Amino acid sequence: MTRIAIIQGHPASDRQHFCHALVDAYAQGAAEGGHEVRVVPVADLDFPLLRSKSDWEGALPSPAIAEAQQALAWAEHLVIIYPLWLGGMPALLKGFMEQAFRPAFMTGGAGPKVSWKTALKGRSSRIIITMGMPAFAYRWYFGAHSLRSLKRSILSLVGIGPNRHTLIGMIEGMSDAKRKAWLAALRKLGAKAG
Repeated sequence: MTRIAIIQGHPASDRQHFCHALVDAYAQGAAEGGHEVRVVPVADLDFPLLRSKSDWEGALPSPAIAEAQQALAWAEHLVIIYPLWLGGMPALLKGFMEQAFRPAFMTGGAGPKVSWKTALKGRSSRIIITMGMPAFAYRWYFGAHSLRSLKRSILSLVGIGPNRHTLIGMIEGMSDAKRKAWLAALRKLGAKAG
């Protein structure tokens, strides 16, 4: 049994987007596989954007962020699902990451000399990104910039790894059969906490 936290990174909370169906499919597969799941719906959280270094380093997190941090600390495996917007993650998700992965949480408040890899070291992740372009174009022509940045500059920095990914392209014109196939694939990933 694995403890899994799923970060729903779509900025809309109306649940009409494919990212929401992907979260549901992964969570269903994980539950059927005997894993524990907590979902962090970023669109539903109330938190301010960080605007200064002092906010980043010392301000207390909002109650919603503190609760999300508890889910991150509890989890052994993180799943982050978001749509590609302007070549990167939506601003709301980036704001959440800035809030959740602040130094006081990552080091346990033990001071600046403590390794950032202390709080979440040993966890794994799966990043799932939906996009309008073909996934191969994002990967090969655009260099999968936001994916590489998330893996290298956030997740690996705080000790999370391995960091695997799934890219789902051509989302707007996707047939119902293809959508069902992706949902089945996510249920399988959830069942094996992959």
